[in-house]
Amino acid sequence: CVSVSLYIFSVSPLFSCLDFSHRKPLFCFLLMYSMYMCFLFFVSHLTQNQAKLFIEQKKIPFPVDNLNTNEELAIGYVLIGNGLYDEAIKHFSLLLQILSPLGRISEALADLTKAIQLQPSARLYRHRGTLLFISEDYVAAMEDFQQSLELKKNQPIAMLYKGLTFFHRGMLKEAIETFKEALKLKSDFIDAYKSLGQAYRELGDFESAMESFQKALMLNQNHIQSLQLRGMMLYHHGSLQEAIGNFKRCLQLEPYNEVCQYMKGLSHVAMGQFYEGIKAQTKVMLNDPLLGQKASSEYLKVKYLREYSRYLHSHLDIPVAEYNVDQDLPGNFKNHWAKNLPFLIEDYEEQPGLQPHIKDVLPQNFDSYSSEVQKLICTADHLGALMQYDTPGFLPNRRIHRAMGLATLEVMQAMHRTWSNSKVRVNGKTRQMQWRDMFDIAVKWRRIADPDQPVLWLDQMPARSLSRGFNNHINLIRGQIINIRYLAYFDNILDFIKDRILVYHGAYNPRGLLEVRQALENVNKVEDLLPIMKQFNSKTRDGFTVNSKVPSMKDLGKEYDGFTITITGDRVGNMLFSVETQTTEERTQQYQSEIESIYKDLTAKGKTLMLSTELGDADAVCNLILSLVYYFCNLMPLSRGSSVVAYSVVMGALMASGKEVIGRIPKGKVNKEQIRSTTSAEPFIHFTFLTPDQVSVPPRSPPTCLCSNNNMSELHTRILGCFF
Repeated sequence: CVSVSLYIFSVSPLFSCLDFSHRKPLFCFLLMYSMYMCFLFFVSHLTQNQAKLFIEQKKIPFPVDNLNTNEELAIGYVLIGNGLYDEAIKHFSLLLQILSPLGRISEALADLTKAIQLQPSARLYRHRGTLLFISEDYVAAMEDFQQSLELKKNQPIAMLYKGLTFFHRGMLKEAIETFKEALKLKSDFIDAYKSLGQAYRELGDFESAMESFQKALMLNQNHIQSLQLRGMMLYHHGSLQEAIGNFKRCLQLEPYNEVCQYMKGLSHVAMGQFYEGIKAQTKVMLNDPLLGQKASSEYLKVKYLREYSRYLHSHLDIPVAEYNVDQDLPGNFKNHWAKNLPFLIEDYEEQPGLQPHIKDVLPQNFDSYSSEVQKLICTADHLGALMQYDTPGFLPNRRIHRAMGLATLEVMQAMHRTWSNSKVRVNGKTRQMQWRDMFDIAVKWRRIADPDQPVLWLDQMPARSLSRGFNNHINLIRGQIINIRYLAYFDNILDFIKDRILVYHGAYNPRGLLEVRQALENVNKVEDLLPIMKQFNSKTRDGFTVNSKVPSMKDLGKEYDGFTITITGDRVGNMLFSVETQTTEERTQQYQSEIESIYKDLTAKGKTLMLSTELGDADAVCNLILSLVYYFCNLMPLSRGSSVVAYSVVMGALMASGKEVIGRIPKGKVNKEQIRSTTSAEPFIHFTFLTPDQVSVPPRSPPTCLCSNNNMSELHTRILGCFF
């Protein structure tokens, strides 16, 4: 290793490789690569030597009979001792996958438990907490770390791991407080600052997260995990140029970091820089996993991203209204991409490679736009910000805000033209706008905002896939992990489940209904429902499901399948609490029939509104708009993004009717779940986010004054250039 590096160094000195005008890139690459591999070799060799010394000195706690296992355990403890906590977690997690089937982890836990019973100590509790942590028993791990800290207070590592147990359970506020306690014990604790930043990011607090990552990098400007996490947060905040800077620095330090390489490629493509983007994506593709090694999520996703990037590049100079992703991309490609399956598609024909005559999108200066376009963009930013959830777990994304604000304005423009008996341009053809065309406007903007996410119409998938159904699945509680985004809805869902249980027993167990009702009155948590159901229903073993129904407005008395709530498990900590929507062909046709009926009525009343000054006509249009979105959200017709697409359509259609949304989504509310948890369209209309103080009626003026055809065309021509 050393001799090869010295030879290459003699041919091409290192300082010359730092000169970008150097004409021997191959030598430079070999030099940098060999030095990087030597570095990894020396680090690995040093760690292994320390681990062997650890074993020889009999410092490894509770060794087992297997020497190889002892060495692996020792390496993990050496990594912790050297402050390489992320590497230690990865090492222990891999070791757990190997040893767990052999029962070794259970043996180690049993030995530690016996030792604690004989003579408890801070060290023993910390070791057992670490094993419980890598076994994902976060509650028990937290208790052990707490016991360790009570016996010995000055343990920043134990405090950090205690915070991580909260973090992995979705208890972000508790995690933040614990990470702060770790920093009180050790003010220069880089991993505590990094973990604090990650917790703030998951909470949705961008400024606090940035401050924490910055402090970690001030202590060590080469801290790869902080660079990677900060870059990812910047991307999801919509600050792509800043994100690229972090990923570049990350790759300088660790050239084969797949996450940074993937995110760098994604960021370039999102900005319209396809040559750099696809080059980075190709590097990830070439990094095949070793035999027996599990492929990373980036490796599994990158082939889809590269093909979609090529597709976007080939259509870069074509107006968005002139092509259709759902029709152009192969059915099996869309199906695999939406389901996040490995890229194993038979007879797949790759998208065209990069074509030299199609140039990348040039960075746009805001001042170079006309005053009308500047006003358009600023208005879009304002409208998009109104769609931001004010609830834990949702990071504000300025890029999404701008895209969906522009979608709102275009929906407004298109609806106004439709109600004025004009036609619209759809997929290269001019015709009357249908309900799907209205939603498709927002869908296309949502795709542009983030090319990493497959925003696809599910009913446009191959017939075979659609017949099997697509699941829109959300885990609310999985084991000990709570989904903080939907925590505010747990009480609502619990009340809904109780009501459905009473309806069931009223129909099938009327004699026992009173006893069931009394038992349910004492249930305050979802976890307590399983024992109740097992007590009163012999069929309930490991779990049960509850289905919602959506009443039809078109055919009174008829109901459609809504969503399914599933609760499974045999004890607290081993429970799955989830909400799922099954999108089948039959269900899709039912909802689409409902939506078409409402849209037809909406179009007729919208045309009447254009000729009327009566306030009642505007209210009728508003109710129809909300009813339309109610069925759209219950259908969940998109692979991603149904919620923000629906809300931008609501705002745009209301603006076309002469109303304007001026208020934000109420704190703690998530529009998709709020809509789906309402039992019919009528109560949803009366319980909508858009309360009277949030919707204003401005002086009537043509909505197209702000958003003319020419302005939208200017943005659509090279659409990516208008983003950050």
